[in-house]
Amino acid sequence: MIRSVFLFLLLPLCLSAADKPNMVFILCDDLGYGDVKCLNPEGKIATPHMDGMASRGMIFSDAHSSSSVCSPTRYGVMTGRYNWRTKLQQSVLGGLSPRLIEPGRMTVASMLKENGYSTACVGKWHLGMDWVKLPGKEVSELSIETEDQVNNVDYTQPTTNGPTSVGFDSYFGISASLDMVPYVFIRNDRVTANPTEKMKLEMNATSRNGKSYTREGPAAPGFRGEDVLPEFTKEAVKVIGEHAKSDKPFFLYMPLNSPHTPILPSEKWRGKSGISLYADFVMETDDAIGQVIDALKQNGVLDNTLVIVTSDNGCSPSADYKTLAEHGHNPSYHFRGTKADVFDGGHRVPYLVQWPAVVKGGGKYEHPIGLWDFMATAADIAGIKVPENAAEDSISFLPALKGEVSKPVRDHLVSHSINGSFVIREGNWKLCLCPDSGGWSDPRPGNPKGKGKQKVIPQAGLEPIQLYDLNTDISEKANVQSKHPEIVAKLVAKLEKLIADGRTTPGAPQKNTVDPNPWRYAKRPSL
Repeated sequence: MIRSVFLFLLLPLCLSAADKPNMVFILCDDLGYGDVKCLNPEGKIATPHMDGMASRGMIFSDAHSSSSVCSPTRYGVMTGRYNWRTKLQQSVLGGLSPRLIEPGRMTVASMLKENGYSTACVGKWHLGMDWVKLPGKEVSELSIETEDQVNNVDYTQPTTNGPTSVGFDSYFGISASLDMVPYVFIRNDRVTANPTEKMKLEMNATSRNGKSYTREGPAAPGFRGEDVLPEFTKEAVKVIGEHAKSDKPFFLYMPLNSPHTPILPSEKWRGKSGISLYADFVMETDDAIGQVIDALKQNGVLDNTLVIVTSDNGCSPSADYKTLAEHGHNPSYHFRGTKADVFDGGHRVPYLVQWPAVVKGGGKYEHPIGLWDFMATAADIAGIKVPENAAEDSISFLPALKGEVSKPVRDHLVSHSINGSFVIREGNWKLCLCPDSGGWSDPRPGNPKGKGKQKVIPQAGLEPIQLYDLNTDISEKANVQSKHPEIVAKLVAKLEKLIADGRTTPGAPQKNTVDPNPWRYAKRPSL
């Protein structure tokens, strides 16, 4: 108890290695805000371990990913920089794509490693790594590899520029989503078994959206999709046990493959929910989180370990919203849209924090934060001064963790949809620079009549841009851009400035890797 009070008073002063907290960042894949019981009172999926985290720690109820899809969000988490400042302006990388993180760019892992931490990554990487290509062969750089590219690399050769090149001492996982090739585990820079077989996996056997499969491609003998999450969990528990014996603090980044497609809960969890395979997979994901927390406890490091559990974006339509709704469950809770969208269902995500030595149980922070704020927060906690050319968009929320502030730690945030449509949020105002969802829910991009497969909210007469007052319209039903031109003008000017400055934190302007165009999908209004 005395040690906990001592740490609370000292933070964020520079601590000795023995007192610096361990950090565990668990990034679920396509877990919806409404899938976590403590965040959705009407939810029907049991999530006791995440609920326990909330009661022992703090809920951040207005947390957002910088993108509504996988790879871009992960770039922000790792670098503290908006993903749209990179050359990846829409969609996601593939399993064979080259490294996205720029050479020389500081990451959370490299920053902590340089300051005395042991670092490990266990899970789905999806930020690219450089495979050795066969003579005369190519793979897509900024998109998922095509069917004729899946055999274009030499899997017997080590990769370069993967996780161990950006600050991680060790890595175990898969190169991208489990619906992308190759179907094989990677340890550090080598596959654990040469993928000499072919495989494709069923996306969601209980979905009524029709039978579909993952991309067919190289697979290691004996590789099974339902084993991936248990293997990640087993490895994470092992990593914690090894690092807990050291005098050095550790950072574990654990990006899960679940509950993303292919929706493959292990045999132990099939049928547990009584709802669907997706619900079963969410329950198994919650159990994996529980096993990690239990490992921290069993190794005597729980008290001074910061644990964050969040998701890279909202739930995918592949979860089969219709079947879930018949059981009274909505993965998006009361937010509009799904994964890939500009609407909050695409990028408002669960965010739970536990740190017994510092964070009081049962707390809630109801102001916006971004997943990319982790880097500045980690630096603040460890007493590290971040250089000007790193974490340009990251803001520390340590004061909120310590209960020192109830006001917002940031005055705005920006998100991106799968097609590159921009969203800027300031206070209760949210501006979407597109006439549609920018993603997968209706009205879908390129379909001005608003017709599509998943009907969410009918909207007649689409305007070029959308403005919502989340204080009175949390479900984003009423576009009020024509009623508040002054708000539109203010937010447009703010977005264009932060793009031009190359940063949103104090410091010298930084050059963007590319020059993002916020008006690709909407006409700039006359202001």
